[in-house]
Amino acid sequence: MSRSFQFLDDVATADLAFEAAGESLQDVFRAATDALIEAMADPRSVGGSWTKTIHREDEDPAALLFDWLSDLVYWKDAAGVVFSRAEVELHSRNGRWHLTATVFGEPVNCATQQLRADVKGVTKHLYQVRDDGGRWTARVVLDV
Repeated sequence: MSRSFQFLDDVATADLAFEAAGESLQDVFRAATDALIEAMADPRSVGGSWTKTIHREDEDPAALLFDWLSDLVYWKDAAGVVFSRAEVELHSRNGRWHLTATVFGEPVNCATQQLRADVKGVTKHLYQVRDDGGRWTARVVLDV
C-alpha cells in the first residue's frame, strides 16, 4: 500500500491545493485525508480524545471523496476540533462505493497545537479524481 500527497503552490493563489496519489482508490482517499488534516494543523501536536465515525456511500468515487473531505471541514467547525489522524476504509459493493471512517482529534487549543490554515471548504475548482493506468490521483483545492 503506497500513498502520498503534495501541496501545490502554483495552482490556487488565494487557496490551498494538493494532489494525492496512491496505488488504489482507497490509498487516494487516505492520502487526501492526510493532506487535509496536515493543512489544518500539525497532527503530531493534536491528541485523539475526540472521535467521530462517519459512513457515506455514492456511485461516483469523486463525489464520495468530495463529500468525505467536506465532512471533515464540517466537523472541524461544528465541534471546534482539529485532527490527529483518520482510519479510512473504502469498499465497492453492488455498483456503489462505501466509506467508513473514524477521525480522531481534540478541541482547538492554540497553546498546545501547531495550527495551520483555517479551511473553510472543499471547492470544485480544478477538482478531479482519476485512474492513470493503475495509479490513482486526486487534485483538491481548499478554500482557506
